[in-house]
Amino acid sequence: MATTRGARYEGCRLSPGWPVELRHGSIGVRPLRRRDARAWARLRTENAAWLGPWEATLPREAGSAATSYVGMIGTLRRRARLGQTMPFALTWDGELVGMLTVNGITWGSARWANLGYWVSRSHAGRGITPTAVALVCDHLLSTVGLHRVEISIRPENAASLRVVEKLGFFEVGLARRYLHIAGEWRDHRVFEILAEDVPGGLLARLRPADPGPGSA
Repeated sequence: MATTRGARYEGCRLSPGWPVELRHGSIGVRPLRRRDARAWARLRTENAAWLGPWEATLPREAGSAATSYVGMIGTLRRRARLGQTMPFALTWDGELVGMLTVNGITWGSARWANLGYWVSRSHAGRGITPTAVALVCDHLLSTVGLHRVEISIRPENAASLRVVEKLGFFEVGLARRYLHIAGEWRDHRVFEILAEDVPGGLLARLRPADPGPGSA
């Protein structure tokens, strides 16, 4: 059973539906915080080879991205205040083990957003990512009031593809050279879920199962 509670984001009360903490058993999502810096740095160092092939990068003409945790969290907090993003920490029994970011939140006649996520190799295979995606999607499609959530995945990323398969996302098609990943423009398969697709919530689609080695 999932539990939800509101939160204050280090003293800031932001847009409706954010900040928020969501939990299902040992798996939780909460706002990423400045004080996560040390745990974040450790995770990123330990998982450099694991995450490297799937990391978003900037093309040369776009300049340089923020290289520090402080710079990254500052950018995310500013965008969260504008209602453009929701930067979640993934947790296992309260321990930071990854990240899920709601990006490109669009209102008006569109009301959609896209998700990106990663989990530490040490915690892969425990069902953390699909459960976290379900928790956040249910929050976006109900409490926040979005209509559509999109996830774009490189065709080679088998573990991430299993996440959308478990949750029953619909494949929209192939977006050619969609994102700059690991130094090159990469094709992505695009998946979506609509509010009317899951009237009972996305979390209800998950069933206990052996996720198998290498699962997210």
